[in-house]
Amino acid sequence: MARRFINELVDGDSIDEVFLVADKQIRANRNASLYLLVEMRDRTGGLSARMWNVTEQSVSNISAGDFARVRGKVQSYQGTLQVILTGISPVAAEGLDLADFVPRPRQESSAYRDRVVEILSSFKDEPLRLLMNCFLEDPEIMDRFCLAPAGTKTHHAYQGGLLEHVATMLEIGVRIAPLYPEMNSEVLLAGIFLHDLGKIRELSFDVGFGYTSEGQLLGHMMLGVEMLTEKIKQVEDRMGMSFPIETQLRLKHLILSHHGSYEFGSSKLPMTPEAIALHHIDNLDAKVHEFTRDIQNDPNPSSDWTPFSARLDRKLYKGFRG
Repeated sequence: MARRFINELVDGDSIDEVFLVADKQIRANRNASLYLLVEMRDRTGGLSARMWNVTEQSVSNISAGDFARVRGKVQSYQGTLQVILTGISPVAAEGLDLADFVPRPRQESSAYRDRVVEILSSFKDEPLRLLMNCFLEDPEIMDRFCLAPAGTKTHHAYQGGLLEHVATMLEIGVRIAPLYPEMNSEVLLAGIFLHDLGKIRELSFDVGFGYTSEGQLLGHMMLGVEMLTEKIKQVEDRMGMSFPIETQLRLKHLILSHHGSYEFGSSKLPMTPEAIALHHIDNLDAKVHEFTRDIQNDPNPSSDWTPFSARLDRKLYKGFRG
């Protein structure tokens, strides 16, 4: 029997299917009884599921990143679908088609990779071009860069998502550069490539997505600066001279300031034209992708609106469905 995907489920459906457990929490209700809350995912989206009256021991065999067979009933609650579970049990990955569980980029990763290489290899500034080549010629970095998600739950949260995110941002950077001739476009484009590169060490992404110990302790911005420092040393060895200090500072500042404000995790506020441009390009691509994905993955096809999203603090308009 063909599997049923999350975007095919409707209110009242009974399900007995395997999903990826993207998140697991044990919570207490107002009566202090424990319940299980899991985020189920497949390639078409995610869906919350609850199991009432559990104990920590009874669900200790379920972990985020595992596959699980879930049994229960789909119901509509406050305008969105959820699953009330009657059973959940771990399932081995062997024999499963992983393509059923991992969303994919909009096009083949090779096309995104080729475009990234084309843009970064065209720099006229020789030290900057050599620096980019040091990254592009490192197979370990590039292999993980092409597999990593850009996030674990929100924008581009799938294998290859980071590559797609960066490739799209580079295209935006190339297009706006002629509008701002005072801005150093090559520094901006290098910063776009570098800004989230630390995520290849911050995140684990073999099947499910999580954080490495290194990632939790240091974060992708610190890891990105470490990686940049290592490659600058390689460039200096190749050139037989020091890498320009001014360029080093500007690139490191781009990594550390790209979240835009302290409340969103930025180590520094953007203080250069390239830094403020990077922040807004990053936010533009992330938010448009998130809006588009939430609209496409909404499991309520008859509604003109998505359910209220606490993360976005709004509903999204899908268009007239009448």
